[in-house]
Order: sequence, then structure tokens, then C-alpha cells
Amino acid sequence: MTAGPASYVGRFAPSPTGPLHFGSLLAAIASYAQAKTNDGQWLLRIEDIDPPREQPGSDKLIIEALEAHGFEWDGPVTYQSSFTAEHELLIQTLINSGHAYPCSCSRRDLAEVPRGPLGAIYPGTCRRGCLSNDVAIRLRTNDDPIEFRDALQGRHCQQLQSESGDFIIKRRDGLIAYHFAVVVDDFNQGITEIVRGIDLLDSTPRQIWLQQTLGFPTPTYMHIPAAVNDNGQKLSKSTGASGIGIQQPGRTLFDAVHALGQNPPGELRVEPLAEIWEWVLSNWAPGALTGIHEISAGPYGYG
Repeated sequence: MTAGPASYVGRFAPSPTGPLHFGSLLAAIASYAQAKTNDGQWLLRIEDIDPPREQPGSDKLIIEALEAHGFEWDGPVTYQSSFTAEHELLIQTLINSGHAYPCSCSRRDLAEVPRGPLGAIYPGTCRRGCLSNDVAIRLRTNDDPIEFRDALQGRHCQQLQSESGDFIIKRRDGLIAYHFAVVVDDFNQGITEIVRGIDLLDSTPRQIWLQQTLGFPTPTYMHIPAAVNDNGQKLSKSTGASGIGIQQPGRTLFDAVHALGQNPPGELRVEPLAEIWEWVLSNWAPGALTGIHEISAGPYGYG
């Protein structure tokens, strides 16, 4: 198993839980602009490893929307589910080395444990073994500080054993956990910078710990502000965010670029997609978003 080349490689990795909404479009634009202004590659990976949450056909809708808005990715679209065999192999390697272990604790078992910003703090109940065959797999943690500096949000630090405890890398239902799959796939695709929404900022230390445990390099990170509706709710399927539509892609692209703090000239809103992208890639200034946690989705905030 080898990583990709050392030159810049970025990616956009949506989950097929519904059509592309405005918040996801912002992440796609930011990651694309970062890749292209660094003379790098931009990959598209569909993260289809959680079938109960997925909507049939939404991967095609996402791809269609990206194409309509002028995105051009390098190489074929990849699907995370195609990498499951390697995920399984690496998890078994971690179990064999003692870095991971089976856990039979149910949500009911953990109902009374202390909770922190990351959720229930696992108390290590099964660290020394469990008798059940109905198990999840957890990764051992410690309290050495996991610290990184995000390109927009600044210094971030967690002590995992105190703040989350040992965390799940394979679920009881047999599905690979997001944290594990994304770390392995980013490494195998040679990703050098991860640009994504701020809702995943608190997940990053766990992913860095996985990288360190697996002996992978840590990419740089840029977490862009969350797009919120008029009620301050992050855009998602659960808050009624609908797909962005492809009827007027130029106007939608312009509005998204404006929401990202790039201040495009107003007349650009009616120009062809190619001219909008030319302006974006000539004027991209991600620093305009430094320290910002939320941005308004405006008319794109509701279904």
C-alpha cells in the first residue's frame, strides 16, 4: 500500500444521503479552488459506506449537479464502498497489534457514563476483553494532546481519552465507521489537504490519532464555515435543505462564491460559468473566512 505523489491533491467526498445542497456546494467550491490555485489535482469520492442513511440515486444527482456547475475532477469518480476489503484488513491488523479491540457495550450500557462535547466518554469497559460475539471494534486512545492548526479556524486540541474515550472504527452492524474509512481512503488517494465543513472540525483529532496509529502522514486542514438557514440551523436533510437545482448554475455558483466571502463583481452573476470560474480561480482568497463559523445560505436555506 503506497500513498500518492507529494504534490497537492484535494478531494470532495459527499455522502449520498440526498441531492447536493448549498452547504455542500460551498465545500465543493472551496476544495476545488484550493486544488486548482495550487496547481493540484481534485478528486471526487462518493462516501457510500452507510446504506441505512443513503438515498438511492442521490450519487447520480450529486454528480449531475457538480457537472452542471462546471466542476472538473481528475480521474474517475470513486466509491468508498469499493475499498471495504482493505478497511477490513487494516482493522484486523489493528486488533492483532493490540491497538483496537472488540466491544460489546450497547447504548443502554453507556447511558449513564459522563458526556462531553463529543458525546459519551467511553470508560474502557471492554479494554480487557468481552465475552459477547455481538461487538463493535474500538481504537485505543490516550491523553497525549492531539493538536493541529486549521487554516481558517486556528489552533485546535483534544485529549481523546478524557474527551471521547476509545472510539468505534467498526460498528456492531458490521459497517466501517466514517472516521476509519476516510483516513484510509485519504491516505491511499494521496490527499495532501482536506477542505470541508466546520461541523467536522471536532472529528479531526480522532482522525489524526488514526493516522498516527496507522503510520500515515497528516494532511493539512481547512474547515469552512457552516451554511445555515434563517433559524441558524446547519443545512442538512434533517433541516429541510433541498437540492440546489441545475436550471441556473451560473447564478447559484455566483451566490455561493459570494457567500464564501470572495466579493465577486455583481455583473459576473449573469456571465457564463467559464467566466465565473476564471474570476474565482484568479481571485481566490480563503483567508476572508478566517475565524468565521457560520454563513447565511439565504434563499438556499430551505426546501
